[in-house]
Amino acid sequence: MARIRKNFVCQSCGATTGKWAGQCEACGEWNSILEEQESRHPAGLGKVSSRLARGRPIPLSDLEGEEAPPPRLISTIREFDRACGGGLVPGSAILIGGDPGIGKSTILLQAVGKLAANKIKTIYISGEESISQVRMRARRLGLHHCPVRLGAETNLRDILTTLDQSPGLQVVVIDSIQTMYADTVESAPGTVTQVRTCAQELIRHAKARNVCVLLVGHVTKDGQIAGPRVLEHMVDTVLYFEGDRGHQFRILRAVKNRFGGTDEIGVFEMSDLGLQEVENPSALFIGNRSGDISGSAIFAGMEGSRPMLMEIQALVAPSSLGQPRRAVVGWDNGRLAMIIAVLDARCGLGLGAYDIYLNVAGGVRISEPAADMAVAAALISSLSGRPIAKETILFGEISLSGEIRPVSQADARLKESTKLGFAQAYMPANIKHKGKGLKLIELDQIAKLVDLVAQDAL
Repeated sequence: MARIRKNFVCQSCGATTGKWAGQCEACGEWNSILEEQESRHPAGLGKVSSRLARGRPIPLSDLEGEEAPPPRLISTIREFDRACGGGLVPGSAILIGGDPGIGKSTILLQAVGKLAANKIKTIYISGEESISQVRMRARRLGLHHCPVRLGAETNLRDILTTLDQSPGLQVVVIDSIQTMYADTVESAPGTVTQVRTCAQELIRHAKARNVCVLLVGHVTKDGQIAGPRVLEHMVDTVLYFEGDRGHQFRILRAVKNRFGGTDEIGVFEMSDLGLQEVENPSALFIGNRSGDISGSAIFAGMEGSRPMLMEIQALVAPSSLGQPRRAVVGWDNGRLAMIIAVLDARCGLGLGAYDIYLNVAGGVRISEPAADMAVAAALISSLSGRPIAKETILFGEISLSGEIRPVSQADARLKESTKLGFAQAYMPANIKHKGKGLKLIELDQIAKLVDLVAQDAL
């Protein structure tokens, strides 16, 4: 008879302990440890000898192969296909996460609707909504005529049986993985063991049947997908929906992709008809910018393989506090502290005594260090009260010594800037580029940028 052993598992990080505690020692989360049961064989029966029994040999093949790879499934939603690496790969598992209400179910229903309209057999399984509720959303999105098969179920055994009895199936949506329930596991739905078990079985089905499985994942208050971290390692692609509810823009970012590039993004705009594609995000993010206000700089950035221009806004104000305030939206707090320290130590600006507010317009989040020079220029412009010329773009990484270091893909940044009508670019020196139609000003020290602003040369 199997022996039952009780474990206490953190529902945030998946760490296992032998006793309950109010705080997880691994991730520091409070009230996240729950009791789960694990079946074990009696002593002596489940042990493996030092010499393992021989199994059957597995077939081996070379890297080239004789069969052509299956074509990707194109949804015709270009921004969604771009984030997936060019379309859906048959036999892959894709995990999509994001804040509640940001549009995860909406974009997937739109995608499978387009796929079904192109005669690709799809099934949408909802564990959170009834079939009538999914139909209401489809009617609002204008997709009620698409031949998508709907199901409302949380039992994993019944779902797998349904998928096995659907010949020609190519795409499956599970909304969401945290609501799935495997009756072979003695724990509640949404726990670490349940999420891991259900995901493993669905991924095994995807590989065996050559079906693309799309899993919706809830996120924690820190913005990470809830459940065990191993879930992101199990799937082939991880997509995150980013965006601020105060803005209508949504960004679908690929943070992992075994079949394409990471950091590829798709930009959408939320409307009454669902998520609409944004074909030219750069023009949208900088379209309402005024050129005669200090503290604003245009950064020529890269999101995956796509160049994108974004507006960085800074406000430097005298502080009456013993410790001045620092408020940052869309950028890294630690990176801002480093730029302030460099400007103080290398240029003597004394920004440490001011309140500083930094914002990336449009609800976009920037992660690459190439934005350092644009952030520094916005801070210098706000401090001096001198606006940066409207037709100027900036990019470059700043080191602790005050040097401006080269960044990658300068040609793509300059080409995008030229297309949108910019006249000059401030960029690192000693960088290979083919910029045409722009006045290129190369800088090797941050002090030179400070001098240019002081002389009102920007």
